[in-house]
Amino acid sequence: MQDAVLAERLAGTRVLLCYGLLGEVIAGLAPVGLDYMGAQLAWLAGLGVAAQVVKLPTAAPVGVNAGRIAAAMLADPRPSILVGHSKGGLEALAALLRPGMAERCRGFIALQTPFLGSPVADLVLRRRPVLLAVHHAARLSRLGTGRGLRDLTTPVRQDWMRAHAAEIAALTAALPVLTLATDLGPEGGDWHDGIYHPLARWMLAQGAGPNDGLVPVASALLPGAQQKVLPGCHRALVTRGPGRDPVGVLREALRQLAPAP
Repeated sequence: MQDAVLAERLAGTRVLLCYGLLGEVIAGLAPVGLDYMGAQLAWLAGLGVAAQVVKLPTAAPVGVNAGRIAAAMLADPRPSILVGHSKGGLEALAALLRPGMAERCRGFIALQTPFLGSPVADLVLRRRPVLLAVHHAARLSRLGTGRGLRDLTTPVRQDWMRAHAAEIAALTAALPVLTLATDLGPEGGDWHDGIYHPLARWMLAQGAGPNDGLVPVASALLPGAQQKVLPGCHRALVTRGPGRDPVGVLREALRQLAPAP
């Protein structure tokens, strides 16, 4: 019954999902049991909500992909709700700051998005052989270039946020925006969490504070937006597994953005 009510509230609206870095690669592993936003997309389709994944080469620069998201919004006269995970949230925000785009949107949900950058991206950029390997792998697989990774570093993100602070403040005042962060916490969880624990401990040691293994909580909470912190690793809000409910997370977020009249 609750889903039916939500479907009514979303009638006439498209939900556009924006993958994070390498999201198209992870989503392609669904046949071997690795879900990535697939359960959320299937749930939306089951509600009869018009939903699609915006086709992005996820290692491309943020500005380039912002243009692709804006084009996807303009391709249909119906208003959109943008749901961006990680880097996809940065690109969705940049798209919404383009002239006329916020007026075509009913809301923006950012899941674990590094608005102020990721110390892990800083670490990779300091190791030139690793950066070159990422750059060439991205180009060969047509996912973008190493410039997309550079756009995730703390200096780049913080400079961008400062430069666009007034525009972001105006956006969050005019449009419902919800930002969700995750805190991995102490050891535990399944293999998804285990992958991120070493990086989470390293970031804590660097003074980055609570984090999900890739993004500090403080980085993922956009000033002026509605904010929420949940437990889990960097994929906790977009993958199924023990203790994770990506559909429930999206359901509650959409209820907040599309309240009863």
